[in-house]
Amino acid sequence: MQQVLDDSRSPRELRFTVNDLEFSAQEWGDSGQLPVLALHGWLDNSASFFKLAPQLQNLHIVALDLAGHGQSSHRLGQTAYTPWDDVNDIFAVADYLGWQRFALLGHSRGAIISTLAAGTFPERCIGLGLIEGILPEPASPQDAPAQLASAITGLRAQQQKTQSVYTNLDVAIKARERGMFPLGSEAATALTMRGVVERDVGFSWSTDPRLMVPSVFKMSREQLAAFLNRVEAPIKLLLADNGLPKLYANYLEEVNKFSQVDYEVLGGGHHLHMEQESELIAKKLNTFFARLSL
Repeated sequence: MQQVLDDSRSPRELRFTVNDLEFSAQEWGDSGQLPVLALHGWLDNSASFFKLAPQLQNLHIVALDLAGHGQSSHRLGQTAYTPWDDVNDIFAVADYLGWQRFALLGHSRGAIISTLAAGTFPERCIGLGLIEGILPEPASPQDAPAQLASAITGLRAQQQKTQSVYTNLDVAIKARERGMFPLGSEAATALTMRGVVERDVGFSWSTDPRLMVPSVFKMSREQLAAFLNRVEAPIKLLLADNGLPKLYANYLEEVNKFSQVDYEVLGGGHHLHMEQESELIAKKLNTFFARLSL
């Protein structure tokens, strides 16, 4: 396991192989502190936690570049990415780290994967700190054939596309600022610097293009509820008033169906943990994680 940098606010780099994939991660804190596996959102990477992690206290945080993201390997084969594979990876990584029980800190898609993981093996998860995400959108069972068709069609179409190439890093950063959820310059720079590869003619994203393909399968509302209702750990959900509750009109109505979820709506956008609101996010998560124990 490679480790560099000594500054307590700077992460140590980790690289390891599990499930036949090479993973990259960033680590804050020490092995004697509460173990927390941090999971970033869709098309992001572990730099998602560059601003928040140094503000969290008494935690041993390992922020993972999920498969196909950042500096981690792309999945083998030609199939679409699924959260089920990520859940499998989470526990394989925890086993590699020697963590039998641990907390999860997730943003967006990483928060969704955290919930699914905690519902799969509830005895291993001691707490869920979630930011702008908890469950994916449900689907009706009768839509399953069309969903599979959409995924297969999407895979074939993706194979025909040419990756975007940016002449320099500044152009790539500007493009990241103007993504689906707009980002400030500092946050966009952090994600871009970890999320590009240099080519002969410029820079392109390191993320696997197959991540753009529609899901192969989506669960019903009842199946999703079964995962969340199986979670035994306390759940703290922090939402942004200009994030998912604004994007999905009935988002809070869905969250309110689960009384075990302690949630708050704060000012900010979808990536509020990377922006000026990170200090408030850290304060609330420090209070939450301080109540947990192995």
